[in-house]
Amino acid sequence: MPIVNPDSRRRFLAAASAGAAALAAPPVRAQTAKYPSRQIRIVVPFPPGGLTDAYARMYGEQLTQQLGATVLVENKTGAGGVIGIDAVAKAPPDGYTLLVSTTGTVMQNRVLYSKLPYNLDKDLVPIAVFPSGPLVVAVAPQVPARNVKEFLAWAKGREASMGSYAPGSYPHMIADLFNRRYGTRLQAVHYRGESPMWVDLASGQVQVAVGSIQAFNTVSQRGVKPIGVTGTYRTPKLPDVPTLVEQGIDDPLVALEGGLALMAPAGTPEAVLQTLSQVVVKGAETPQAAKLRENFGIPNKPKNLAETRAEWERAVPAWIKAAVDLGIKLD
Repeated sequence: MPIVNPDSRRRFLAAASAGAAALAAPPVRAQTAKYPSRQIRIVVPFPPGGLTDAYARMYGEQLTQQLGATVLVENKTGAGGVIGIDAVAKAPPDGYTLLVSTTGTVMQNRVLYSKLPYNLDKDLVPIAVFPSGPLVVAVAPQVPARNVKEFLAWAKGREASMGSYAPGSYPHMIADLFNRRYGTRLQAVHYRGESPMWVDLASGQVQVAVGSIQAFNTVSQRGVKPIGVTGTYRTPKLPDVPTLVEQGIDDPLVALEGGLALMAPAGTPEAVLQTLSQVVVKGAETPQAAKLRENFGIPNKPKNLAETRAEWERAVPAWIKAAVDLGIKLD
């Protein structure tokens, strides 16, 4: 005998009741509101200047070009992304408030924080993940290291700091990994976004940082040295710089590839989610998108809604496990 899920049974009975009521009521002509019929707001929980903001603004332009939408991109920063994410999680699920944030803030934050004002398992749904490609690990001009192993040897036994673009971000996790596995004492210094982090690395205020290729390029002529990249393949922008995996850092964390998640409040109609996803897929073929990927050294494109959901189911547990294994708590 098949097992009936109680929730499914309740939904079935509710639907049946609604159907009976509809049959008894006078006929009403169905009306479908055109989407979009008003301004769409895209919330970015980080300041302008980084890859997250670049993708959000490009997607906003694609919404305008493809759907005729009026779009506002709002940089709502603070609390490591929590403030901006909360604004979207509590917004009406109608497709008019969207989020573009790093995957870390909407994946592993559910275990990095004991308390959040929203439920990342229930309050937001993914539409697409814009790939970020490999991230570059770089050291300040004064640090005498040409690769990761040399940096770890130099950092061991001395006070040093790693720039991070948010609490719980990928650089924060890498700093904790190095401390636990290799005996360093790296202090994560959290900035509101990448730009100020790279400026301080170039001036020697922090000794090492991890971030996007394009943001790194803003200081690459100031003596900042790339010593490795994250992920499983080298970036075409720095083909001579080996991955951390190639350099013998064998923790699963350094092989993970994040991205920038486009999300909507849970309960957003499926037709709206499909429309928003189709804009992503079509927009990925434009010269503008190709130029952005080329600038940031990103070889791959975002996927459609079904593929994104499948990838989300695979990626979230991996990121959560990496955070749990490190044991970081942010509150």
